[in-house]
Amino acid sequence: MRASALLSLLAVPVLTAAAPAPKAKAPFKVTWLGHAAFEVVSPGGTDLLIDPFLTQDPATPAADKDLAKYKPAAILVTHSHGDHVGDTVAIAKASGAKVIAAYELASTFGLPESQTVGCNVGGRLQVGDVTIHVVPAMHGSTPGGRPVGFVLTFKDGRSLYHTGDTWIFGDMSLIQELYHPDVLLLCVGGGPYTEDPATAALAVKKYFHPSAIVPMHYGTFPPLAKEDEVRRAFAGDKRLRVMKPGETLSF
Repeated sequence: MRASALLSLLAVPVLTAAAPAPKAKAPFKVTWLGHAAFEVVSPGGTDLLIDPFLTQDPATPAADKDLAKYKPAAILVTHSHGDHVGDTVAIAKASGAKVIAAYELASTFGLPESQTVGCNVGGRLQVGDVTIHVVPAMHGSTPGGRPVGFVLTFKDGRSLYHTGDTWIFGDMSLIQELYHPDVLLLCVGGGPYTEDPATAALAVKKYFHPSAIVPMHYGTFPPLAKEDEVRRAFAGDKRLRVMKPGETLSF
């Protein structure tokens, strides 16, 4: 074959199929209802309430105090204090939702056994398309078992961590290693009860690598940190997402 013919063959472009564009992940939605109360709706539509302290929370918008609007698949309660148990029983009775809480606490709600799901640290539960992991929290919960936090893992691998009331603690490193939470619902309130904003910011720096940090449990009552304190503690961190009660974000 002549060299010129060989060169013309080599010049023929090779056509290859274009690589398919990566499929966009369906969002999960997070609504802050004030204090430590959140509604989380998974990519598959599973509706979960966490610590629904609503009717007595001065920060909860009036429209969100209407308990009849809530039809969750389950209600997650981190510990026995009134500003976290809140309206759990009333919502469960009206909606038929299951209530997930530490075993000793779940048994005190007076709900039918079919609606009561007791758990403890290290436990794992499935609700719809959400896997719920029960993790420690450094707080109190008397009466009613130990305090916990919850990590919600979605089918696409992303996860959300509600810390519950807590102080910084070393096992946060294991929560990161095991569940690598993408979104933190982070207790920052301080006062005489929990970690303050600066300590919460240190916990993130030492232990976590989230894409978003949503502060909670602040500003509700006078002893707790105010929004400006939270913003100062996380100054320069572009992952901070300060929500307003009643606001919904998609992740």
